Amino acid sequence: MPCPLLAALSRPAALLALVAVLPGCQALLTETTSTLAGIGGASVASGVGADAAVTTGIGLGVQALGRAGLQYAQRKTHQAAQDRIAAAAGPLPVGGTAPWATRHTIPVEPNEQGQVAVSRVISTGALDCKEIVFSVENGGGDGKELRRAFYLAAVCRDGGRWTWASAEPATERWGSLQ
Repeated sequence: MPCPLLAALSRPAALLALVAVLPGCQALLTETTSTLAGIGGASVASGVGADAAVTTGIGLGVQALGRAGLQYAQRKTHQAAQDRIAAAAGPLPVGGTAPWATRHTIPVEPNEQGQVAVSRVISTGALDCKEIVFSVENGGGDGKELRRAFYLAAVCRDGGRWTWASAEPATERWGSLQ
């Protein structure tokens, strides 16, 4: 399916609005954020009368800052998904299953849902941890076939709440951005 952002490229205001609300065009979102930050930084620099080298440096710096901001938002989104999965899995016994879902306020990533199951207890007592298997579901609506991807992770109790304990849940799923 083509990205609807491409249709709005001739209208800057529409482009900015769509970038904020369409998580399905991840590559375009990343590049658009970077490009707009670079253009904005260069405009500011040239407005204060800097020479070409300084203008370029400021533009590249603002571009890097914009890219870092987007990556920070993606990491926070991934952390929110991990927290939802851990909260659903924590109270379950071995063999128990529960649904999980995310509903993002700022749609940097698409909303997700799936099932989580506890496969074994890793430790109890002072260090209370469980190994979990969780699914991420895609499709299933409008006559489309439901597809699931499965992942293995660990969660541990931290006081009264369960938290994600895996260092690298799935590079295939989230790339280097955990």
